[in-house]
Amino acid sequence: MNHLERRANILQVLAQSEGCVPAAALAARFGVTRQVIVSDIAILRANGKKILATSRGYSLEKESAPGLLESIACCHRMDQIRDEFYAVVDHGGSVVNVVVEHPLYGQISADLNIRSRYDADEFIAKAEQAHANQLCDLTGGFHFHTIRVPDKAAFLRITDALSRLGILVPAAAKN
Repeated sequence: MNHLERRANILQVLAQSEGCVPAAALAARFGVTRQVIVSDIAILRANGKKILATSRGYSLEKESAPGLLESIACCHRMDQIRDEFYAVVDHGGSVVNVVVEHPLYGQISADLNIRSRYDADEFIAKAEQAHANQLCDLTGGFHFHTIRVPDKAAFLRITDALSRLGILVPAAAKN
């Protein structure tokens, strides 16, 4: 199989998958290294394919995912990450991404796609196993999330829960 066939097959696997597919699983399936898969994904993305990369693997971005996308500003200690994620998913939302404004590199973002407590726990466990810093470590805990909510009521429940935890940055502080 050549690289063009492999990339087409990667897209097919992602399209047929219900969740994320780890790079290692794709590498094993196609008999190549994980790095080859990472390169293939980068090329597919550069060619306009909407592929999300998360700590759990790759998935195709759903063209018309239901709900509203909202942006929130947060600031917290590292030991509050689980509380932050749980507040979002427990009140009907999902954490789409995280964005920080770095003084040197500008905006840095990463797809998260955390839809449940299980996803949150998996993300945190992977970060701990890898001894990886969070993006918000670069900004003293300050960061933005895009969250997906089914409606404004869910958004208000989430922002209320995050406010009670002392995680949500008031709107006036964002400017």
